[in-house]
Amino acid sequence: MALDIDSIRDYCLKLKGEITEEFPFGEDVLVFKVHGKVFMLTQLGEYPLSINLKCDPERAIELRERYASVAPGFHMHKKYWNTVSVDGSIPAKEILAMIDHSYEQVVQKLPKSVRSVLTAP
Repeated sequence: MALDIDSIRDYCLKLKGEITEEFPFGEDVLVFKVHGKVFMLTQLGEYPLSINLKCDPERAIELRERYASVAPGFHMHKKYWNTVSVDGSIPAKEILAMIDHSYEQVVQKLPKSVRSVLTAP
């Protein structure tokens, strides 16, 4: 399965909780939030598509070492964010797992009352 902005958008919007898409940095930067907190950003109109994702610092380093198309987060705190080029070099399943991980990293920092609803089976 090839990923494009539409398939990634659909995937993000189906995640659990209050998911929003916004343009707080201008009309070409699409931002996805869970309960008001950013978990993914992408620059529209860019080829290849790239996405910024939050990441555990140790995992961030591992992903950068494993994949040439994963770099420290562009315009983000490089310890906690990666920029992932969606250029076909990383399997779609792995990119979706990175999106899930970013979402989970943000959910962990939400208030306990919200977190308990989102993590309930």
